[in-house]
Amino acid sequence: MLVFPGLCHSCGGCAIVCPEGAIAEERHRVGTLKSGTVGGVDLVYGELELGEPMAVPVIREVKKRIRKTMDVIIDSPPGASCPVVETTRGSDFCLLVTEPTPFGLHDLKLMVEVLAGMEIPLGVVVNRVGIGDSRVHDFCREKGIPILLEIPYLRRIAELHSKGAPFSEEMPEWKGRFLQLFEDARRLAKK
Repeated sequence: MLVFPGLCHSCGGCAIVCPEGAIAEERHRVGTLKSGTVGGVDLVYGELELGEPMAVPVIREVKKRIRKTMDVIIDSPPGASCPVVETTRGSDFCLLVTEPTPFGLHDLKLMVEVLAGMEIPLGVVVNRVGIGDSRVHDFCREKGIPILLEIPYLRRIAELHSKGAPFSEEMPEWKGRFLQLFEDARRLAKK
């Protein structure tokens, strides 16, 4: 039998089915949890160890620290991978951020299907409006998915992003739009 430790999902299946009992599970560090407070907001996040392919165990540990009595925002990587599914599992609402390109539409369709299977309500933010075409908007309209915010493709936003500066801090007209986005997500969330 050939075992690939880098592909281990920590399910224990290989140890159970090994007819010789030759496989033993062992613990190893896959990541580190970190936490702090920024601007009155509690932040908990995980960092994968370099070369670790499996983010799901780190995501599970981060989610164990969620206080159910508070509004919580969980960010995930893009796409429709295992880490994204684990991040969204158990959520009251999912906000999908996409862009109006064929690639953005492809990933959006996948996540809409995944979230339908998980019975998680969703809304969409369309980023970089002005590039691509209208197919993302058409898809959302056809599926009855609310587009809660559109962010235009602007050089100023890109410059601020490249410096790590939230554009809503530098472009005050956006602060109210993001607060409205939060309220819209709360309203649409299953409770």
